[in-house]
Amino acid sequence: MLSLTLRMQRTVIMRNLSAIELYLELLKKTILFEIWLEHEPGATKENRLQGLDWPLIAHSMIGRIRMNNLHMLMNDVINNNVKGDFIETGVWRGGACIFMAGFLKAHNVRNRKVLVADSFEGLPKPDPQYPIDATSKFHEQDFLRVSLPEVQGNFKKYDLLDDNVVFLKGWFKDTLPTAPTDKIAIARLDGDMYSSTMDALTNLYPKVSVGGYVIIDDYSIGYCAAAVHDFRAIHNITDPLVVIDITGVYWKKTK
Repeated sequence: MLSLTLRMQRTVIMRNLSAIELYLELLKKTILFEIWLEHEPGATKENRLQGLDWPLIAHSMIGRIRMNNLHMLMNDVINNNVKGDFIETGVWRGGACIFMAGFLKAHNVRNRKVLVADSFEGLPKPDPQYPIDATSKFHEQDFLRVSLPEVQGNFKKYDLLDDNVVFLKGWFKDTLPTAPTDKIAIARLDGDMYSSTMDALTNLYPKVSVGGYVIIDDYSIGYCAAAVHDFRAIHNITDPLVVIDITGVYWKKTK
């Protein structure tokens, strides 16, 4: 009788795990608008896979490969009990953070926050302090300006706007030094520019737990890659950079 009960319990657990994975897969498809791709003007499966287009409708532009990478790393920190919150710096319409929130809710994790850091006014003008950014034109891109109410509204569409989601509105140099978190398990940086990437690394990396991850969304952009290399050199970080796709990389903090 006992063995039968244990088998029944295992079956229930397996069904629940399957349901979680099915939900998270559907959430990814919805955030990336994969189900209705034929209605996304100019979109192709390959571009959406690699995150190469700027979608008119989808809630994320990071693409399927980088979204799957985020999923994999969140699984790893949960399974290995790596302490800390999840944060993204530069969120656009909020899609990656929405997936973070959905992941935590699906796994019934209530002791971690999702920090959503953005100016919600687009990217900053080049700062003379960082001359490498001088040629950046990202601040002229109206398409990259998504307001805080719109992003909050996107969370509501998925029923994922709750007290565990914290919005940090403003330039990273102003908001990240006092970000309301003591430990970070995943820091996903999507700031494009040298200044934005360096501000995020400088203020957040000391809080990243050993075993946690730093994800760089825009490593293919010269400004961003330069900041990553400079920061790692200054702090003697030798943890290997792992390639995600044609633009994203990550590393695991080991010490």
